[in-house]
Amino acid sequence: MNKHFLPANILLPKTDFEKWSVVACDQYTSEPNYWQEVKETVGDKPSALNIVLPEVYLSKDNANAVASINENMQKYLADGVFNEIEDTFVYVERTLKDGRVRRGIVGLIDLDDYSYIKGEKALIRATEATVLERIPPRVEIRRDAPIEMPHIMLLIDDINKTVIEPLTEKCDGFEKLYDFPLMQNSGSIKGYAVKGEEAEKISLALEKLIENSEDKMLFAVGDGNHSLATAKECYRINKTENARYALVEVVNIHDDSLEFEPIYRVIFSVNPEQLINDFIEKTGGEYFGADAQKFTCVYGDTVREISIKPTGNLAVATLQKYLDENPQGETDYIHGEDVVYKLCKAENTVGFIFNGMQKNELFDTVKLDGALPRKTFSMGHAEDKRFYLEARKL
Repeated sequence: MNKHFLPANILLPKTDFEKWSVVACDQYTSEPNYWQEVKETVGDKPSALNIVLPEVYLSKDNANAVASINENMQKYLADGVFNEIEDTFVYVERTLKDGRVRRGIVGLIDLDDYSYIKGEKALIRATEATVLERIPPRVEIRRDAPIEMPHIMLLIDDINKTVIEPLTEKCDGFEKLYDFPLMQNSGSIKGYAVKGEEAEKISLALEKLIENSEDKMLFAVGDGNHSLATAKECYRINKTENARYALVEVVNIHDDSLEFEPIYRVIFSVNPEQLINDFIEKTGGEYFGADAQKFTCVYGDTVREISIKPTGNLAVATLQKYLDENPQGETDYIHGEDVVYKLCKAENTVGFIFNGMQKNELFDTVKLDGALPRKTFSMGHAEDKRFYLEARKL
């Protein structure tokens, strides 16, 4: 069995999957109404909502919330809320809101194989810069938790579709663990237990991917980078065998349903023309070479196109480098061109729209640059993000 991705003892609720499963805590961070609707949907039933802390509720002092989460975890274990399925992978088919199906496998990764430090040649690598101050609040929650329940998604570069996709035709012969619609109009999900010989085939296929990788990179973090970094920190604090592993879902970057969308920048409380001109000047003046990076700058009723000499492999890297080195105003990270145009109607606000990274560029970019700038890409819309579902004892 490949020691880098292992079957787990999976905890699943015995009943009420629809009320149990909720979207990742880092979604809808500016929409408390969404989470209030989730709360109303859940009611008094056991739910993942009661053992996570949605970021919309994060504060300077999370002690009471963390204590409540740990208490609820202990209660769920004591009350027999879960069934435990031993020594299994879970093959997942997630039907997205638009009807496409994303396939993945849930299992354990070894945190000794993972590093979020830029440039380290680890088997599992962060894809974006890790914001260190975002880790301590998460450590508070995980450090004394008796359960882990991830929204972490790792990507593999399996262009020949040898690891996950072969399970599609076989899953009718597997034990079905769940099959239900997800709340808040977010599609549906099915899960199957994969054990024994079929589990071994997954491990062998992953081993071949490692053998074919020149610098031995197997996994890139697609979602949940800070959650995985938190697991690593907790393992450093508490060097137990349980803490050494983390539960994740692995997805092929070549899955037909998987799309990367750029995350644009909007800067508030600035002089738009002054900021744009300074950006051009600090990057060496307007540049129209074959490798030029183009930006659409939006402010008020003005739309201005500029062309810049690259200082990073991606347009977003060139822009983020400038914003980091020349801090001004307040930057927000925006999904959707229509939202950028809407926000930039306000005074003293400017938005930058640019071409995003193609998903087939991710592995090469991480190998070359170490990690992407924070908030480079999003894998689909919020309702298509991973939902909490599988758990395991810590």
